Amino acid sequence: MRYDLIIENRFRIQNYTRRRTFRKIMTIQICNKEEHGYDWIDINSPDDGELQEIAAAYGLHPALVHDCLQPGHLPKYESLEEYAFIIFRVYTDQEFLEADTVQELTNKVAIFYSASFFITIHRYPQPLLEPVIKRASMLKNTHQLLNGVARACLATYDEPSNNLARSIDYYEEQVFLSNRNKPILKGLYYLRRRIDLLKRMLMLSRDIIENIDDHQGNVNTRDTRDLYVRLTTIYESLNDNINQLLNTYFSTASQRTNETMRVLTIFSVFFMPLTFIVGIYGMNFKYMPELQYPWGYPGVLLLMAVITVAIYYWFRRKRWL
Repeated sequence: MRYDLIIENRFRIQNYTRRRTFRKIMTIQICNKEEHGYDWIDINSPDDGELQEIAAAYGLHPALVHDCLQPGHLPKYESLEEYAFIIFRVYTDQEFLEADTVQELTNKVAIFYSASFFITIHRYPQPLLEPVIKRASMLKNTHQLLNGVARACLATYDEPSNNLARSIDYYEEQVFLSNRNKPILKGLYYLRRRIDLLKRMLMLSRDIIENIDDHQGNVNTRDTRDLYVRLTTIYESLNDNINQLLNTYFSTASQRTNETMRVLTIFSVFFMPLTFIVGIYGMNFKYMPELQYPWGYPGVLLLMAVITVAIYYWFRRKRWL
């Protein structure tokens, strides 16, 4: 039984609970067996009933169909006898300063893949598929199509890596060069979380790339693998840089704390002998020198000044000032 009830540009409005917004449900048949040798069906924001229709038409496993509806599912590659199931997470184009979760930073693209059909399922419109759709007539089989989609998914991590590198440069400048006391720890935390999460998404996608570039591999699949290796290397480097920057920040903060304690200690040393003299005066008011000697009080003040100057030069000699 072929799935012939797909209507191009079919829209349905469904209430999106909690947020009270509306989702656009669209199923498009991009390729068909008569012209291309395989069916390519793209489904945007599907509901459970629509997926059940597709599952019945192409013999998809219910557990895998259920995975398509899980918004936080991590990347994976699962091979069955007649087809393979792939979940790819792509970087979202929505920038949030404090975004640090899988669903905030990435969107899920689920793929059912065999020699006779190719089904892509996603909850939100994916512009990354548009270049692949334009070249669909040039792709001879679903393996080439899978390689093109995987390469487009990987490419979504390219520009974010440049933005993250610029963010690290900014925070490095604040840590090392800026004299202003900016609260940058919160920004460093979210930056580290973002880099770590995107790195993990790429690492979990390794099985997908290895299965694409297998015995059927060619120059195009090698390019996809090279892109994957380059991105994982970049994110590994970004992760190392942000961790080193955090360690440097904490070391700098500790150094500033030590500097403050050093200054406070120096001041306490200055006042220690003066406080000692004042304490003796407080205990022996009857025998204070200025009561019988007119120059007694100025003499004590001069002694305090001499002690203070002596301590100052002693600190300078020890290079503590």
